[in-house]
Amino acid sequence: MEKMKKISFVIPCYRSEQTLEQVVTEIREKMNTMKQYQYDIFLVNDCSPDNTRDVIRKLCEEDGKVKGIDFARNFGQHSALMAGLRYSDGDYVVCLDDDGQTPADEVDRLLEKLEEGFDAVYARYEHKQHSGFRNLGSKMNERMTRTMLGKPADLYISSYFAVKRFVVEDMIRYENSYPYVIGLVLRATKNIANVPVNHRERSVGTSGYTLKKLFSLWFNGFTAFSVKPLRIATALGAISAVAGFLYGIYTIIKRFLNPDVPMGFSSTMAAIVFFGGMMMLMLGLIGEYIGRIYISLNNSPQYVIREKMNLE
Repeated sequence: MEKMKKISFVIPCYRSEQTLEQVVTEIREKMNTMKQYQYDIFLVNDCSPDNTRDVIRKLCEEDGKVKGIDFARNFGQHSALMAGLRYSDGDYVVCLDDDGQTPADEVDRLLEKLEEGFDAVYARYEHKQHSGFRNLGSKMNERMTRTMLGKPADLYISSYFAVKRFVVEDMIRYENSYPYVIGLVLRATKNIANVPVNHRERSVGTSGYTLKKLFSLWFNGFTAFSVKPLRIATALGAISAVAGFLYGIYTIIKRFLNPDVPMGFSSTMAAIVFFGGMMMLMLGLIGEYIGRIYISLNNSPQYVIREKMNLE
């Protein structure tokens, strides 16, 4: 007799005291109609300042299938995902948001694609209900992952996705301080599909992503999984050096052709400022890579768990 497959749901939680119960209820109701699967739910509280931890504790007390992880401080969404992935043991792992905008009742669409043979499946939203700022951030993230991480141009990336067990096992091998889940999935497999799902309007609150957090996430993505920024810096340095050399030749020729024309102080200062700025930018980028290496060598943790609920 074939063993019943298990689905593990991983939900990073932050400021979701008013929405989390509904998300869990929706998962339960949907999975009760899919008797061919077992399931459990991992709720990871990313040190939310509201009562999210108490809501998670209540859900764990009511249902043994709900597992809780409480961080000692805020480590970010991707670290919360990594914690949930490490404790999950499902044949398939589904990651989704805690705000109810990602429809848990359409998880069967993702699972059907995994059953067809794909290793990972991302939800594609035809009409996103995020704010203009968040949509702009998503577009920039899409361009970054395509350029820096080699994401296929036709692959849509979202926070609602499902992966097979072997992909999870490869992802959790990453123990450095700056996890970036999209990069880890792309590192493990290119056999990825999209499925269309609805995207709901946010019923409560606003997105926890600020401009600072989005920029930090993008920067983490391309410095943790790509050396292309260093190569771009090298190319810009070479172009600047050639430009400076040609400008120097131009200045000498101009001096010989018209000795009475005074040398341009403003153009000289502009060149100094430009090339000085380029060098500082490149040194800063190299310093960022070195700093991350230093932090990783010091075994800075991806996360610190204060409390586990329903987890032996």
